[in-house]
Amino acid sequence: MNKDIWGKQSVKYLHTMVRVKDLDESLEFYCNKLGLVEVNRKEVPAGRFTLVFLAAPGDEDAQVELTYNWDPEEYTGGRNFGHLAYAVEDIYDICQRLKDMGVTINRPPRDGKMAFVRSPDNISIELLQRGAPLEAKEPWASMPNVGNW
Repeated sequence: MNKDIWGKQSVKYLHTMVRVKDLDESLEFYCNKLGLVEVNRKEVPAGRFTLVFLAAPGDEDAQVELTYNWDPEEYTGGRNFGHLAYAVEDIYDICQRLKDMGVTINRPPRDGKMAFVRSPDNISIELLQRGAPLEAKEPWASMPNVGNW
């Protein structure tokens, strides 16, 4: 484990927890559309919930924990969460693939560097171009924002 400037053990990112209303719909989005893979699942009958841990392929150290409570409840607050962020190889390619699968691109990658989409549970997801921004190109360069991101 890395040590900080005071010689203490530094923290290591493990996961971000997101509560979801429909586990199947969320897995469809995160796995089949965004490209994450399931790395672990825990069913907890006594607590009446399921935990599903997802990660980008090859980057299992940075995980998203989907928490599905078996008993329906309404989640409020939304924007107090912030967003999840993932580096991508080609921001235009992934945005086009997501758009083709019916995902709204809330903040298009006009700058060749950054875009935002939302999950079925309204969680904001930032997509960042790995390395230098790509050269601006259409239709992205003139595409307006849609909704909140």
